[in-house]
Amino acid sequence: MNQPNKAIPTNIITGFLGVGKTTTINALLANKPEGESWAVLVNEFGQIGIDQEMMPEQDGLHVKELAGGCICCSLGASLSQTLQELLKRSTPDRLIIEPTGIGHPEGIIDTLMGPAFAHQLDVRATVCLLDPRWLEEEGVIDNDIFHDQLNLSDVVLINKCDLAEPAQIEVAEASLGNMFPPKQYIGRVTRGEIAPALLDLVRNGQLKAQFPNAHDHDHDHDHDHDHDHDHDHDHHHDRGHDHEHHDTLPEPGHPVRKTGHGSGLYSCGWIFHRDDCFDYWELEKILNGLVGVNRIKGVIRIGSAWVFYNRVQDEHDFDKVAYRRDSRIEIISPTELDWEQIEKDMLACQIEA
Repeated sequence: MNQPNKAIPTNIITGFLGVGKTTTINALLANKPEGESWAVLVNEFGQIGIDQEMMPEQDGLHVKELAGGCICCSLGASLSQTLQELLKRSTPDRLIIEPTGIGHPEGIIDTLMGPAFAHQLDVRATVCLLDPRWLEEEGVIDNDIFHDQLNLSDVVLINKCDLAEPAQIEVAEASLGNMFPPKQYIGRVTRGEIAPALLDLVRNGQLKAQFPNAHDHDHDHDHDHDHDHDHDHDHHHDRGHDHEHHDTLPEPGHPVRKTGHGSGLYSCGWIFHRDDCFDYWELEKILNGLVGVNRIKGVIRIGSAWVFYNRVQDEHDFDKVAYRRDSRIEIISPTELDWEQIEKDMLACQIEA
């Protein structure tokens, strides 16, 4: 446990939607020095909170989640208070912050390095993950937030090198090598397996946003969602929620649905009752068949097993998970979809447990 009055090493791990930030943090947690206590602040653009559920249950890990907006804008006012509460409760040896994939990191960096935390936090490398295939996507290349995530990072790691073509990786390396000020480190990684020593590079103070006003826009979310958990995953809901079904908790066959929009994107999330069970292959057809979505994540009960479904653009995969609390699915898209029809289609995939 961190000694009182000792500045806490702090890192931001950023990157665009679906680049593998949570996977990277999990890889770091797997190599956390024995006896150390780490705190992780997870911020999701979506409404229901899935990333924190994918983090391991282990001693010395304290996770705080802020969902339903960006801590650099719509939730920015609560960032300082949330951080103070997390630090007081956990007294960590390291703090890691994972902003939403459409979050502009400049405001977070300013908060961490401002007077409120000047003596509490030792801000070290901001790490940005990059999928080199994004450099061929016009919708990403034209996004100012994407550029500033790269501009404001100290370390850029080209992730998903097992999925990208060698030429795509080489183009990414060449582009990153031409950035000014130069990055402290540019490297290749697969499945977020990064060297922990990269976290302790010290910021050089020269990094600036190219588009500092990229996040000056309105956000509208149908609710706020704020809960935390220690390694035993004890959840505390701090505020009430307004959502379309007006239920505080899901009932069998009647999920809670929560929607929001901002940064030119729309999100819709569903929380299903723990007893709801799905035919995975039929549900997969529904989720894979949705056209033009940016991201879909879900933890889904399929009988005695539970799986994590993960779709980025038109690619998807799934794997078993230890999570057992409920089924939940989140969709992020550039347009508002027919959420009611999608919900009906998903419910039609239910089977007897």
